[in-house]
Amino acid sequence: MLEALIGKIGVPILIHILSEALGRVDSPVTKEASEALERVGRAVENGGVSQTQLAEMNRHTEAMMRAEAEQYKAAMEQVNTSLRAEIASDDQYVRRMRPTFGYLMALTWAAQMLGIAYVIVFKTAQAGVVMASMASLSAIWAVGLSVLGIYVYKRSEDKKTAHDKEVVFWNSQKM
Repeated sequence: MLEALIGKIGVPILIHILSEALGRVDSPVTKEASEALERVGRAVENGGVSQTQLAEMNRHTEAMMRAEAEQYKAAMEQVNTSLRAEIASDDQYVRRMRPTFGYLMALTWAAQMLGIAYVIVFKTAQAGVVMASMASLSAIWAVGLSVLGIYVYKRSEDKKTAHDKEVVFWNSQKM
């Protein structure tokens, strides 16, 4: 019974969502993929795909999701390991790398925004080209800001851990 319920909810909904999303993209390849997924969706609805086959599709989907989650977990563990090594380092530059990177990102972002604002206000005819150029930088900004976000998150976690240890220490002193 549970297998039939999962089969009706899991893969069929994914098929429908992907078919809709691909159908909206103006490309012959995505249109063809959308049509193929629609045929699969109809086969699932009409019983052309058995409940056992649906259950197997769901099991395989879950296995793929677990594998992706494990990859993500391994990547995050590597980032955490390198951040812990940075924090434990006696080298002052290594310990200051996070704030230095943050300040450089902030200064660079501010310079770019001021430059864009200047062009929009004083060189209006060139604003479109500058805005298009800025859009080309979005990937590099995404990487830099993601790294900064991880730094900030980990630093907040470090401070919380240090605070918790301090609270435990002071509570133990009171006893």
